[in-house]
Amino acid sequence: MLGLRAFAWIVSGVLAVALLTQPVSVQAQLALSTTIIVVLLLLWKFGRSPFARQTYLALSSFIVIRYVYWRLTNTLPPTSDPVGLSFGLILLSAELYCVCILIISLIVNVDPVKRRALSRRPDEDLPVVDVFIPTYNEDEYILATTIAAALSMDYPKDKLNVWLLDDGGTDQKCNDKNPAKAEAAKLRRASLQELCKRIGAHYLTRAKNEHAKAGNMNSALAHVKGDIVLVFDADHAPFRAFLQETAAYFIDIPKLFLVQTPHVFLNPDPIEKNLKTFNRMPSENEMFYSMTQRGLDKWDASFFCGSAALLRRSALMEAGGFSGVTITEDCETAFELHARGYSSIFVDKPLIAGLQPETFASFVGQRVRWCQGMLQIMVLKNPAFKKGLRPIQKLGYLSSMTFWFFPFPRLIFMLAPLAYILFDVKIFVSNVDEAVAFTATYMISNVMLQNYMFGTVRWPWVSELYEYCQGVFLSKAIVSVLMNPRKPTFNVTAKGLTLDNDHLSELAWPFFAIYLMLLTGTLVATFRYFVEPGVSNLMMIVGIWNTFNLIMAGVALGAVSERKQPDRHPRLTIKRNGWLDFSDQRVAVEIVNVSAGGCAVRLLEEMPPMLLEAEDTRARLTIEPIGDLVGKRSLPLIFRRSPISGGDDLYGCEFDTMQPEEYFVLADLMYGDSDALPRFLASRRKHKSVWAGTGQFIFWGIVEPIRAVSYLFKRKPPEEQEPQVEATPPASTAWLKRLVAQAGDKSGDKAQGDALPARKSA
Repeated sequence: MLGLRAFAWIVSGVLAVALLTQPVSVQAQLALSTTIIVVLLLLWKFGRSPFARQTYLALSSFIVIRYVYWRLTNTLPPTSDPVGLSFGLILLSAELYCVCILIISLIVNVDPVKRRALSRRPDEDLPVVDVFIPTYNEDEYILATTIAAALSMDYPKDKLNVWLLDDGGTDQKCNDKNPAKAEAAKLRRASLQELCKRIGAHYLTRAKNEHAKAGNMNSALAHVKGDIVLVFDADHAPFRAFLQETAAYFIDIPKLFLVQTPHVFLNPDPIEKNLKTFNRMPSENEMFYSMTQRGLDKWDASFFCGSAALLRRSALMEAGGFSGVTITEDCETAFELHARGYSSIFVDKPLIAGLQPETFASFVGQRVRWCQGMLQIMVLKNPAFKKGLRPIQKLGYLSSMTFWFFPFPRLIFMLAPLAYILFDVKIFVSNVDEAVAFTATYMISNVMLQNYMFGTVRWPWVSELYEYCQGVFLSKAIVSVLMNPRKPTFNVTAKGLTLDNDHLSELAWPFFAIYLMLLTGTLVATFRYFVEPGVSNLMMIVGIWNTFNLIMAGVALGAVSERKQPDRHPRLTIKRNGWLDFSDQRVAVEIVNVSAGGCAVRLLEEMPPMLLEAEDTRARLTIEPIGDLVGKRSLPLIFRRSPISGGDDLYGCEFDTMQPEEYFVLADLMYGDSDALPRFLASRRKHKSVWAGTGQFIFWGIVEPIRAVSYLFKRKPPEEQEPQVEATPPASTAWLKRLVAQAGDKSGDKAQGDALPARKSA
C-alpha cells in the first residue's frame, strides 16, 4: 500500500512538472493565470473546507512555479553583459530564496492543528509542577505580580512550587570589584528574599553567572523534584487557568516533553506604538503562534519559546538540562529533545500576558539575539544531519532557521530597481506583456495566498514592513554569526522603558538615507520616462517597483519615529465587580480595566458629592475574588475626582503603596478571568482585505515621512534626551526602601563579600 502511494506521488509529480514547464504564449499564460486567480477568488468567497484550502494552495503554487520557470529560462541578462548578469543572478537568488521559504511554509501550514480543551482531572492524578521565574534586572513590582499570579493558578497547592531564580544577586555579583555594583546586588538579593518569604515563593540564586538563562535554570534543576518544570519570563504573568489547560497533557502522552502556549503582550511593540495599530491590528507574533506553531504541531515539531511552557523534568535531566551552546536555549532544548524521540504539542490559547520592548532600539536588540541564536543552531547543529529527527521535523527546524536570512533578499528587493534607474544596468529582461502575464499575476496570487492563509492574524504588507525594519540591522548580525558562530552572547532585552516625548529613534538615520535614495530614484525614473526615448515601457515597470519600495520606506520612517508613551502601565480590559471603601462610605463599582499602576472604575451607585469634590481621595478597592488567595485583602488606591474618557461615570484610580501580600488581589483582578485576553485578541482579529490593507499602507507611506521629518525639528529638554527606565511604581516601593535601609545598616561596616545572604530560601 505504501509503495503504491509513493508510486502515485511520483507519477503525479512527473505529470505536474511536465505541465508546469510547457512553453506557452504570453497571451495563453495571461489567460491561464487570470482564470486561476478567478477560481481563487471563488474559493476564497465560498470554500473554507480542508479540501478547498488544499486546492487553493495547489492552484497558487501552480502560478508561483510557472513564474519561477519563466524567470530561470527567459529573464536573465545575456553573458555578453557580465555586470547585468551578475546583478540579475543576485536578484534571482533572492527570489528563489523567497519561493523556497514559501513552499516550506505551505507544507508546514497545510493543516494547522487546533487542540480541544482538556477535561478537568482529579487532583490526585495531576503532576507536581515547579514554576521557574528567571530574573536578572527586573523591578520588584514586576516580579511580585508574576509570582503572585503564578501562586494563584488554579492547581492543587501541595503540587505547586514557585521558584524565583535570581541572576542579579549571585555571589559573583555580590563580590563585584565595583563596590557600588556589589552593594546593589546584595540589596537586591536581600529584598527579593524578603519578597519571596512574605509572598510564599522560593528564592534561588547561584555562585556565578554562567551560561545565561539556561545556566540559571539548570542550577535550579538541582533543587527541584517535581514532574514538570513550568517556565515564565519575569514579566510573563499567567492567568489562573494556565495549568488546568495544559498540565494534564503529560498524563495522556508518556513521551511528551513540551507543552508550549502563545506569548501575548499587554503593550504594543514600537512599530505598533508608532503607527498606532495596537488596538486594531493583530500583533506581529500572532501569525507565528496562531498559524506557524499550530502548523508545526501537526508534524510534532512545535518548539520551546522560552516562556509560557511546561517541560517534563525527567526528559530535561536525560538531555543534561536546558541546552546552552547557543543564545536561544529554548529552541535548542526542544531540538535536542525532539532528536531523542520525545514529542511536543502547542496549545493555542492565550494564558499569559507579558511585556514587549518599548523602543525600536530594544526591539532590534531582541531580534538580533533571536536571529543569531537560530543561525547558531543551524551552523553548529545542522538539522539536516541531526540523527533522531524525522524528515518533516528537520524541514520544520530548517524553515524556522533559514527564515532569518530574510534581510538579504528584503534589502535586495528594496535597492534593485535603482540599478536600472540610476545606472542603466538591466538585471531583468522582460517586456510589458511578459511582466503582466508572469510577474503581475505571480505577485497578485502571492498576496492573495498570504491573505487567504493569514488574513485574520496579519494585515497585507505588514510582514514586508517588519522584515525591512529589522533587515537594515540584522544583515551585519548574520554575517557575524556565520563567520564566528560561537561569538554571540546572551543579552537581556530592555523593557519597562517610558517615553516622555516624541523623538526619532537613534537607529533612524539609515532609514532616512534609504528613503532619500528611493525618492531620488522615483524622481529620476519619472524624468527618464517622459524625456528619454526608448525606455518608457521598461522604465514604467521599474518605476512602479521603486515607488512601492518608496512607500514601504516611508512607512518604516513612521515605525522609527518614536511616539511618547503617556500611559506608563499597559492596561487590560476586564469586567469585574467591586467596592470602593472610603473612610465611612462604600460605593459599588465595576472595574473596566486594570494595570500594574491603577484601574478604571464605573460607578454603579451615586457617589457622595463631598467625595467627588475632593482633589484626590484615598480608598481601598475590594473585589469579588475568583481565586482563593485573596481572602479579606483589598488594594490601596487614590481615587481621582475627574472622570476619564469613556463616560461621565468612569473614573481613574492609582494604586497606592502595596504590601507584598496585596499583590494577590492585583493578580486576581488582572489574571483571574482567563477569557479576558482571548476577548481582546478577538476584537482586533478582523480580516483585512488586500485592497483595504494596500490602501492603509499607501496612506501610511504618505503621512509617516511627514511626521518623521517633523521630529527632526523637535527640541527636547536636556533631561528628556533619552528614554528613561521607569521607576518602580509607588505600589511597591515603601516596604522595599525600608528593607534596603535595614540591609544597608547591617552591612555598612563589613568588608566586601562578607556575610552574604544565603543563596536559597523558602
